[in-house]
Amino acid sequence: MNKRILALLAALGATTIYGLNHTIAKGVMPVYVKPFGFIFLRVIGATALFWGISFFGPKEHIEKKDWGRLVLAAVLGMAINMLSFFKGLELSTPINSAVLITISPIIVVLLSAFILKEKISRKKGFGIALGFVGALTLVLFGAELRQDAPNIPLGNLLFIVNAVAYASYLIVAKKLVEKYHPFTLMKWLFTIAIVINLPITFPEFLEIQWHSMPLWVYGSIAFVVVCTTFLTYLFNIFAMTELKASTVGAFIYLQPLFGIGFALSSGKDSLGLVQVIATVLVLLGVYLASTRGKT
Repeated sequence: MNKRILALLAALGATTIYGLNHTIAKGVMPVYVKPFGFIFLRVIGATALFWGISFFGPKEHIEKKDWGRLVLAAVLGMAINMLSFFKGLELSTPINSAVLITISPIIVVLLSAFILKEKISRKKGFGIALGFVGALTLVLFGAELRQDAPNIPLGNLLFIVNAVAYASYLIVAKKLVEKYHPFTLMKWLFTIAIVINLPITFPEFLEIQWHSMPLWVYGSIAFVVVCTTFLTYLFNIFAMTELKASTVGAFIYLQPLFGIGFALSSGKDSLGLVQVIATVLVLLGVYLASTRGKT
């Protein structure tokens, strides 16, 4: 099997894991692990794993001038991003999260225009508008009475905060990615994230009743820490070595399909007309905003 096929499988694997995560993580919260307690486990686990594999990478030192950017990247990507997503997942539904998380490319285009002064074509502008209409449709009209989703509008709004934070993280971290090896970068980003998240996440971590957890909950926690936080990054990095960034980015269109499919097949969520309309608008918007073109 050649490297290109392996890279495509790696990108597909990362997207599949992300799609499954919406339902798997939701199933644990908040009965067994509250969202911020989950982030404590995720950050601690990922830090240990990235430090472990960093010994196989180059021995690099972060330059003094880059520490400020590194801290900002950690705040955006490993604090606001993770905290808002998991809190949103507790309040909303797996299908809503699978749809709204895909607006990140739209946010990247929008922020690039403001921060990097990149021009937005009419097609991209129309895509941005469509994507936000779809997102607002879910926020304003996607509410339903569900015991496991106590505040869907607020949860959906937090998914948008998550998308904005992640898109900002990508822009801030861009220069760091170009300068340092991924293993070096990730071990320090997650180490900083421990310090940033500790006051917020540690109290809920202490509330976890480990002795009363069913075995499947331990499996779900392991999936989120090892697969969603660690393996997906490695898969995407390997995919980037053999594929164009645009090719890897295109796999984001599959995430809501996997997320919705798994949520429906496992009986953890249902799909209504509002969600169908919002999904179509968001995916079409992401497509138009992400493709190249002058018109």
